[in-house]
Amino acid sequence: MMTDMFSMGVPLLEKVARALVVYCFLLVAFRFAGKRLLAQLNPFDLVLILILSNAVQNAIIGNDNSVVGGIVGAAVLLLANGAMVRLLYNYPRLEMLVEGGETKLMDQGRVVDDALRRELMTMLELTTAAHKQGVDSLAEVKTVAIEPGGAIWFERGTPLPEELRHRELLERLDRLEARFSPDARG
Repeated sequence: MMTDMFSMGVPLLEKVARALVVYCFLLVAFRFAGKRLLAQLNPFDLVLILILSNAVQNAIIGNDNSVVGGIVGAAVLLLANGAMVRLLYNYPRLEMLVEGGETKLMDQGRVVDDALRRELMTMLELTTAAHKQGVDSLAEVKTVAIEPGGAIWFERGTPLPEELRHRELLERLDRLEARFSPDARG
């Protein structure tokens, strides 16, 4: 029993090569799948990721169900990911090639329909993302962009009344402080 648990059924070099090939394949596949998959994980995307992990499991472990084989496969994936992160950090141009750039979904208050189509996002998904970030309506938004990692950011076109009031109060406090500070009384 212990022998089966710790002796690998696949040579170590093959195990490493399998894990690296699957890792590279998934990097490329996710790059072409688009940022939306990362940004708006819906039930279909979750099912896809779960099935993908099961589908590539055998490609990584091969004919090996040993504990050591599983640990080696996991370690290779973690090391490959760490190396990729360091590589992308040190070479920003490569990062742009691998991850892509941000995509504007709204510009100057107008929805960029082509960008939404490219990212396979619906208006409902865009509106839902806005609501999650405290934006009541897309009418208050000037710019929306989806970043390479899938994060969506919103820039309001006009400040909310609360923000305007807050700014006004800060300006008043600054004037009072300037008026009553020891330096001002000279």
